Amino acid sequence: MIFKENLSLDFLNEWSKNTMVDHLGIRFTAMGDDYLAATMPVNEKTKQPLGLLHGGANVVLAETLGSVAATLTVDQDTQYCVGLEINANHLKAVKDGEVKGIVKPIHLGKKTQVWEIKIYTPEEQLSCISRITMAILTK
Repeated sequence: MIFKENLSLDFLNEWSKNTMVDHLGIRFTAMGDDYLAATMPVNEKTKQPLGLLHGGANVVLAETLGSVAATLTVDQDTQYCVGLEINANHLKAVKDGEVKGIVKPIHLGKKTQVWEIKIYTPEEQLSCISRITMAILTK
């Protein structure tokens, strides 16, 4: 297990209160031995003017998942994680409903981590794939 034991989805959702995560309606929904999942509504807060899910909203969901997942793997008393680079390929437009993102580790090093995030349409089709590189810093 890469995440700390006794960690709850309720804690993660409460931790996100009064942040961009909360503002966009992102909710952590599932956690396993090597993944973390969250959903985000496709609505007036996350759409671009043409009525499609904004690519930047996808990136916010991806960075949220990657950053939180990375943070959950380190000793938070002595370390913290910051993003170094993120990319996203937008593969399928989404007009409404709710997208689901799932993050999994690719590399968990002592100084850097790399995570892959896949975002799915309400019909469970791949809509966006993203990769984030995190720096592990000492407090």
